[in-house]
Amino acid sequence: MMKNVFLICLLLMTSLISYSQKMKLGLLVYGGGGDWYANPTALKNLARFSNQNLGTQFDAQEGQVEAGSRELFNYPILFATGHGRIMFNDAEAQNLRTYLSAGGFLHLDDNYGMDKYVRPAMKKVFPELDFVELPFSHPIYHQKFDFANGLPKIHEHDKKPPKGYGLIYQGRVVCFYTIETDLNDGWEDPEVHKDPEEKRQQALQMGANMIQYTFMGK
Repeated sequence: MMKNVFLICLLLMTSLISYSQKMKLGLLVYGGGGDWYANPTALKNLARFSNQNLGTQFDAQEGQVEAGSRELFNYPILFATGHGRIMFNDAEAQNLRTYLSAGGFLHLDDNYGMDKYVRPAMKKVFPELDFVELPFSHPIYHQKFDFANGLPKIHEHDKKPPKGYGLIYQGRVVCFYTIETDLNDGWEDPEVHKDPEEKRQQALQMGANMIQYTFMGK
């Protein structure tokens, strides 16, 4: 039942998209001064990887969408990253809540420096919810690709283990917050960070898992 309701919500969200257009991954444009535009090649590569491995048909060019825009509902999944402050005003918070409650999904990836702002920002969206660390057994780690030990470690930063936290609304993770991993950096073009190809593949595989989880709902 959960899966069916979830898929219906996705169909309703994407009904505004012209049949002549491909669905796009959404890059969330947020306020507060943080660099929401970091990692400009990341979502292009993730879209291509998803198309090749999941059979999706995403446009390689992501869509940039503001948190308070009606266009938010054209995207089944949103991504946000950066190194600094993220914040939402009241109207943006309400719009995000409506989007996420209706079946949308938001991935927040700390690109180092974002952590202290994420929780207050999302608390404004869901005052009644707290981030909880997802166990390694959670379905998001076991979609097309299996991550028995949770998130892959792409960049070291503080040499702490990567953590994945979720906001769970009516039994579904609506916001997945990753820290100490740098998935977005791993999605970038190889020459940007010069990461080993194994690390890049791990990052892209985890990204594909998030996309599949969004559509499957379990």
